[in-house]
Amino acid sequence: MINRSDINVSIIALGCSKNLVDAECMSTKLREAGFNIIDSDDDSDVVIINTCGFIESAKKEAIDTILREGDLKYGFNGSRRLKHIIVTGCLSQRYPDDILAQMPEVDIVLGTSEYGNIVEAVDSLYENTEGFKRKYSGDPGGMTHLMTQRDISTDGFAWLKIGEGCLHRCAFCAIPLIRGTFVSRPMEDIIEEARHIASLGYKEIVLTAQDTTNYGLELYRKRSLSDLINKISEIEGIEAIRVLYGYMDGIDEELINVMKNNPKVVHYLDIPIQHGCDKILKAMRRHDTVDIITSKLQMIREQIPDIVLRTTVLVGFPGETEEDFEELISNLKKWRFDRLGCFAYSPEENTPAFDMPDQVDEETKKERVKKVYDTQYPISMESSLKRVGSVVPVTIDGVSDDGIFYLGRSYGEAPDDDPVIFVASSGEDLKIGGRYNVKIVEARDTFDMTGESL
Repeated sequence: MINRSDINVSIIALGCSKNLVDAECMSTKLREAGFNIIDSDDDSDVVIINTCGFIESAKKEAIDTILREGDLKYGFNGSRRLKHIIVTGCLSQRYPDDILAQMPEVDIVLGTSEYGNIVEAVDSLYENTEGFKRKYSGDPGGMTHLMTQRDISTDGFAWLKIGEGCLHRCAFCAIPLIRGTFVSRPMEDIIEEARHIASLGYKEIVLTAQDTTNYGLELYRKRSLSDLINKISEIEGIEAIRVLYGYMDGIDEELINVMKNNPKVVHYLDIPIQHGCDKILKAMRRHDTVDIITSKLQMIREQIPDIVLRTTVLVGFPGETEEDFEELISNLKKWRFDRLGCFAYSPEENTPAFDMPDQVDEETKKERVKKVYDTQYPISMESSLKRVGSVVPVTIDGVSDDGIFYLGRSYGEAPDDDPVIFVASSGEDLKIGGRYNVKIVEARDTFDMTGESL
């Protein structure tokens, strides 16, 4: 009979916010089962690595992390406390057999529908002989592991996962293979979790899913994100609701009206358009066109003039000519997103684009990524400069490394991806998670801003 309280378990969460929520739920289940959850892998008996496997760079990060933890397990750094490694998440869903066969460091793999078996998995490490290996695999996706009262690892805000998987079948994307088709989480569960988050003192909630604008389609037979937002806004203590990530076809007048008229909804949208050339958008199997993107952006900005818009584009897709790329650049100049992320196309097996002809060479991809960022820089800089002198509520997430400033975000900065606001306190100490009025006094060339609390 194992004594769970004697077993130290740490969890490393890689990848996106959805992955972090899954890791937080596993941590909660293990803690409630009696295991000792710690932050340091140096003092762990078991390390759980919740991986991303979306693109090549994410897979490399996951493999490097497994190998690093393997050094701990085998004592190559002088420590031999770590005995077991469990790999969960996207990489495990895509390559469970390869991981077990090629990485002797790993004892157990769990796919994306198997998070709920994490307690059983850790128990099994101590109930079987040395060298025990096991695979938990099933259909991709699933939300049975989600909890309405999970342990939250973020400080100034809390993620709230409202769905799993993706309805879209973009030619370059492996997400449906890893996470399944889109499934909405029942609204009553989301509301219950939002109440719990508020009871812990969190004032900002970030709604997340692969496509939040599709929320409710298969569950309530209509897009229900607006209804969900309004119900969350009724919860006492919640002061800011942020929505990530949306698609153009789901951003309709109803959602815009809620964002415009509900004072708790921050004026921010992250809309991954992926490209700005109709030929490439069609080849990518995207539903958008240049005209649709243009008209939707115009509608959003007319209704919410102070909105901050972020997007993601993908360059080097098979068949992307120099003319196609220049059309993207021209439209980015016209659309003027406030924030932008750019990625080079990564061929992913079992996706339609993997075997497409006219693959673009790596050097050309790198050059195009650089040109996109060079094009975007003055646009983002101008956007930041326009905000100098304004007074905005800022959520405090932490303290800068030098201890001089607080680190915060206004409505215009989403966690993880965007710049931060360095806040100087004009008097009293500021609380992590608190929201304070801050005057923006400087926009830095890194797009970070500096402000003073009022």
